[in-house]
Amino acid sequence: MAPLDRFPLHYLAAFRAAARTENLRAAAESLHLTHSAVSQQIRGLERALGFDVFTRQGRRLTLNPAGQALQRGVDKIFAELQAGLLAASQAHGKSAQTLRVTALPSFAQRWLMPRLPRWQAMQPCITLDLHTSQQIVDLEREGYQIGLRVGRGPWPGLVIEPLFQSPLIAIAAPALASPLVGRAAELLTQQPLLGDAEDWQAWFAGIGVVTSPVVVASFNDAGVMLQAAEQGMGIALTREVLAADALLAGRLVRVHPHSVDLDAMRGYQIAYPEALRDDVAVRAFCDWLHAEIAALQRQLTETAAADR
Repeated sequence: MAPLDRFPLHYLAAFRAAARTENLRAAAESLHLTHSAVSQQIRGLERALGFDVFTRQGRRLTLNPAGQALQRGVDKIFAELQAGLLAASQAHGKSAQTLRVTALPSFAQRWLMPRLPRWQAMQPCITLDLHTSQQIVDLEREGYQIGLRVGRGPWPGLVIEPLFQSPLIAIAAPALASPLVGRAAELLTQQPLLGDAEDWQAWFAGIGVVTSPVVVASFNDAGVMLQAAEQGMGIALTREVLAADALLAGRLVRVHPHSVDLDAMRGYQIAYPEALRDDVAVRAFCDWLHAEIAALQRQLTETAAADR
């Protein structure tokens, strides 16, 4: 590997974008570069390192173990650089910034809020104004810099960055889950089910169980459904990321290993106006979100491996 003073550090931005999107074309669009330019930079990085950091499967890139290790270091370095840029801006005399963000209530409650103290510690000069709504907000008209949304749009005039695609899993409070873990999936059809009946039907179909599930309660907000599950009301079918903290803390338990990804169009996205593509505060918040999601997914993977 080349010494650091001769290492092609400018290739790290291409690596970071490709690691986040797992797609060269999407990485190129996020960097305002051509597909071939990003591909060449990643190849150049791998030559400088002396080993590959991606496993290539057609157009898709998947980080190998070396790439995962590099991503952790690169994410940390970029976060520190963003913090340095903001500190420099403050030292130059610019007033404190307010970053207005809109998100779904379930995402804000179950995932974002527990992590905001880390954001505040990293970026004390940015005041976060968080708005939650089930409705899609017109960011520019309402004065929001960032929207955290489900779906793919199209949303004209906005830059879209994929944040995560999370499968649906079956979870319940420990007392309800304990007799069911490791048992036949058919037993779940006899239990109180929470959520959407069509989603449950697709989940059961994925493991060969033909049924017309009857739910005891449905909700317009996943956060409320997860509260109901924690209180023992029934088995919930929910996105793994939203339930992750409760799973790791033991408040909820997976009742079956099967998961289902019903619709790629339901993925979570970061959206912001094109004019803010290079805004330092917007970029810092987006990078922090990506780093937090990556850290959580690593933790879930390690926990699942330890439980086997």
